[in-house]
Amino acid sequence: MISGNIDRLLLDISRSNALWLLNFNAATPSLAGMIRYVLLCCLLLLAAPVAAQDCYADYKAKRDNPLQLHYGVVALNGKCSKGAAKSEIAARITPDGWTLLTVMSVFGPEGLNERRPNAGAYFLRY
Repeated sequence: MISGNIDRLLLDISRSNALWLLNFNAATPSLAGMIRYVLLCCLLLLAAPVAAQDCYADYKAKRDNPLQLHYGVVALNGKCSKGAAKSEIAARITPDGWTLLTVMSVFGPEGLNERRPNAGAYFLRY
């Protein structure tokens, strides 16, 4: 039962450190209190979710019988890379019978307006 005791000890240590950080009296500031406050702020910043980076990709797709082609723009949910975009876009367009031909580029919000006219009905459709 040694591992259970170690787990309990680690939990107690983390609780006491958390309480030490939260034990800040703003009415009587001291150097130790200010350090605790700064540490708490840093921990909160680290724990906060990182702001989602807007990432988009433009692609070409086809559908057979009869042959149809389309150019589209999608907002990516996953990793902002061409490789990740390929699987994400393919998964979205396949249920409608489209086959992904290529991911042309991955870009940020600054590239949306210039691509909107060419994408037409497939601008942020999928």
